[in-house]
Amino acid sequence: MFEVVIGLEVHVQLNTKTKLFCSCATSFAAEPNSNTCPTCLALPGALPVVNKEAVIKAMRFGYAVDADVNETSFFDRKSYFYPDSPSAYQITQLYKAVVKNGKMAINGDDGREKIITITQAHLEADAGKSMHEGSISKVDLNRAGTPLLEIVSGPDMRSASEAVEYLKKLHSLVRYLDISDANMQEGSFRCDVNVSIRPKGQKEFGTRVEIKNINSFKFVKQAAEYEIERQIEAYEDGVYEDEVWQETRLFNVESGVTKSMRGKEEAADYRYFPDPDLRPVVATKEMISKAKEFGELPAQKVERYVNELKIKLYDAEVITAQKELAIYFEELLNGGSDVKLAVTWLTQELLGRLNKLGLSIENSPVASSVLSSLIAKITDGTISGKGAKDVLDYMLENEDSNVDSIIEKLGLKQVSDDGAILEIIDDILAKNPDKIEEYKSGKDKLFGFFVGQVMKASKGSANPAKVNELLKQRLS
Repeated sequence: MFEVVIGLEVHVQLNTKTKLFCSCATSFAAEPNSNTCPTCLALPGALPVVNKEAVIKAMRFGYAVDADVNETSFFDRKSYFYPDSPSAYQITQLYKAVVKNGKMAINGDDGREKIITITQAHLEADAGKSMHEGSISKVDLNRAGTPLLEIVSGPDMRSASEAVEYLKKLHSLVRYLDISDANMQEGSFRCDVNVSIRPKGQKEFGTRVEIKNINSFKFVKQAAEYEIERQIEAYEDGVYEDEVWQETRLFNVESGVTKSMRGKEEAADYRYFPDPDLRPVVATKEMISKAKEFGELPAQKVERYVNELKIKLYDAEVITAQKELAIYFEELLNGGSDVKLAVTWLTQELLGRLNKLGLSIENSPVASSVLSSLIAKITDGTISGKGAKDVLDYMLENEDSNVDSIIEKLGLKQVSDDGAILEIIDDILAKNPDKIEEYKSGKDKLFGFFVGQVMKASKGSANPAKVNELLKQRLS
């Protein structure tokens, strides 16, 4: 039996308007090499100046994960020679990073809370982007110098599932803190997965393999699972030392396998040394105060929803997993929606339909105010739950958000008038005297038969609550 050991290095692109050491824009998909200047092109004589907003955002993350936030931090140079790095080094933080010793709680494989350590989170400048077209390679330096926060976890995860759980929690957190849009498709949130195995009970770690630059929860899971299996097979076949060595691998999303990219460098290979062009970063009282300005975090929301609103833990975690979803939910409550109905109609009815349409809550055609109006029509008995589902379907298919007009158009308004319902009930009872006798002799289940007949006769327009109430009166 083997134990899996996984640690993640997550690169979060901070949502500052300008780069880490110059005033070039960080906008995505700009004309290649248009967002560049002498500083991010590393031209002789150009000097870097630290982006204060990036430092504040890094500190904010540190406070949110209960870390040690260094009010004085330093930048270092990390040497490597790649075409997309015009300076032949990266400005990063090694010796004294802005954030140290944080932690984050996840749900472990055993269902219990598990603490994942965050050894450090440091600021660094991103590299450019290399593009390969046949025998021609091109470099776009728009991304060079973009501020990254690299968040390094401890080797605390014991399965691919735990790694994904941690990554999702981290993704949610940086969005709540508004320090990154964390758009995985655009590379704003990507990670390196470090995987090793060891026989159960062994204290020493096995050989660590790094899988580079994965930008999808699904691919993180697949890459980790493949690498775990590859290492276990090598161990069992007696070729572990030959096939598993400290290296960097890439994950092929089409074949689902990892392939060797290069030998893994050690710190000595990067020849780190303090950056001579940058003074120590000393946070002012104003910066510290601003860094501590953030709202309710996901874990706090879960606790409040469960304890104060009496929502099930599972539903609370679903709603809070996404910042926009939590905002939508709270807008429903502010609109007067019943808590239980708001949970059901958001998490089951609306999200279920949006998923089928390939839409997210951010681009939902049904605004929170509209869904709140629909829930109100259920609460006051204007329409039934089934009728409300028909209204929701109609809204999504026709991009019509006028709840009242749709109810009229589809003829879904419930009949709640006592006289009209009693007329139908009396007609049904008159046609079924034998069933009345059976009911009165103790066959209580026949009550459902009478309800069904009345609803059928009203073509579903009768208010079920009224039908039940008036039937009980008549049959007694």
